[in-house]
Amino acid sequence: MAHAPQVKIPATYMRGGTSKGVFFRLEDLPLDARQPGPARDALLLRVIGSPDPYGKHTDGMGGATSSTSKVVIISRSEREGHDVDYLFGQVSIDSPFIDWSGNCGNLSAAVGPFAIGAGLIDAAKLPDDGTATVTIWQANIGKTIVAHVPMRAGNVQETGDFELDGVTFPAAEIQVEFMDPAADEDDGGGALFPTGNVVDELDVPGVGRLKATMINAGIPTIFLEATALGYTGTELQDHINGDAKALATFETIRAHGALRMGLITDVAQAAQRQHTPKIAFVAPPADYTASSGKQVQSDQIDLLVRALSMGKLHHAMMGTAAVAIGTAAAIPGTLVNTAAGGGTRNAVRFGHPSGTLRVGAEATLENGQWVVTKALMSRSARILMEGWVRVPGDAF
Repeated sequence: MAHAPQVKIPATYMRGGTSKGVFFRLEDLPLDARQPGPARDALLLRVIGSPDPYGKHTDGMGGATSSTSKVVIISRSEREGHDVDYLFGQVSIDSPFIDWSGNCGNLSAAVGPFAIGAGLIDAAKLPDDGTATVTIWQANIGKTIVAHVPMRAGNVQETGDFELDGVTFPAAEIQVEFMDPAADEDDGGGALFPTGNVVDELDVPGVGRLKATMINAGIPTIFLEATALGYTGTELQDHINGDAKALATFETIRAHGALRMGLITDVAQAAQRQHTPKIAFVAPPADYTASSGKQVQSDQIDLLVRALSMGKLHHAMMGTAAVAIGTAAAIPGTLVNTAAGGGTRNAVRFGHPSGTLRVGAEATLENGQWVVTKALMSRSARILMEGWVRVPGDAF
């Protein structure tokens, strides 16, 4: 029996924020995979090693967590005022599925450095020393991201002393601006608040009635009160991820929230939209011990947030969810704003399982509607490995 040889594809393995993934230039992909469709999905699933019934990604580049089961495709942008187009895929671990419905805020920090290193940015725009501004078109959600990338001696500066909770080693700081992060009216689910309310009552069969802030900023997110779920907001991963009943409850709430937000038309469709919406719970500040052993004091933070991604509690915080947190915190009356003490604010520092994170947002009330012009945060990124990935030639 003949077996197809492996195919070599140029790729870069990168960390961005508290996530990592496999990055490709669009032009380096095999012809059949340069456009959306089954061939592209099959190829990228095989790169990551999904689906894996063992949940380990032993035969691929994935790390068997929502934070490390990711792929990115970058190309020069033909859109005016933008340098590159950025397409993100969240790869399911145990099913043959890639969710293209949202962005990864953490990996957004790695797009600028990758694009510079891959020769996708005009050399005239790059300073030998200083900061390169890379304007990115986020193709999944149709939004602009501006990355401010440090440069030294004509190359991206990757090392530095910027510390990010959830990442073991320090690196160079990259400031990332998410411009006009609210969803557009025609994106499904409406604009910033798809129901028109900053707080709704969500009636979930088998769970009951829950207060919820449902917001489309950065990524569609459903915020709940920790106390309503029997939590304190200080929980770490093992408290949630080892509880199958709790995970099932969160998924049920997420499905009904997605329906209420207009992202799906039937709750059964939530299974094919695993990346969005996110679900999170909030609480006022409290002392706790982070997963690293770091002591987080209540006076160091404005509120507590715990968020789930791909059915599991995230080890830190998704970047796009942080955008949603910053945006909701800036708008009086949301559950996030209330947990942070209420009032008007343009930045919050919140506690997550790995430590703390500060995120800012600019929100104004215009003609009775809240408008968010941008959200911003600092991240870091680093190339872990570059060269080629290999996949069996008959995999796609």
